[in-house]
Amino acid sequence: MSDNLIFRAGEATVLAAPGQATDAMPEILIGRVDGPVGQAFANMMAQSKGHTAMFAIRACNQMVRPATMIVPKVTMKDMETVNLFGGVVQSATADAVVDCLIEGILPKDQANDLCIISLVWIDPRCVQDPNIDRRDMYRTNYEATKLAIQRAMNNEPSVETLIENRHKIKHDMDDWS
Repeated sequence: MSDNLIFRAGEATVLAAPGQATDAMPEILIGRVDGPVGQAFANMMAQSKGHTAMFAIRACNQMVRPATMIVPKVTMKDMETVNLFGGVVQSATADAVVDCLIEGILPKDQANDLCIISLVWIDPRCVQDPNIDRRDMYRTNYEATKLAIQRAMNNEPSVETLIENRHKIKHDMDDWS
């Protein structure tokens, strides 16, 4: 693994259990605190209405390393969404980061020199569903975050893979080509 971790990007999608709207689609940036990702991380400390950024914590007084900021991709308009974001999603993200350290996906010896920004999706239908499965929301966010971090650290997909799949794979929402 390179010591020169200036800017790594990764994403992943993990689909929800049938009948749930708890799909997870984090987009991850990983980089040194003294580089462009660190600058963006610091700038995110300024809140914008409806897009409150939070540190990933496992529990009170247990902020993860590398310092990780989770930022919602959609405007949070109600306390129910804020509670899902600052509860289930925050916990799943934090656990994924710590497990990436444990498994060597993230370098332990650089944990204090790196930071992570994770853009997180919460489907607005989640707060309207009285039968929302929070365990499934945790599962999808945990798995997707861990996979996105792994892909970022491994620079995946490779340029060769993208070229090879250019005409074999289409966007899931692509109904125009």
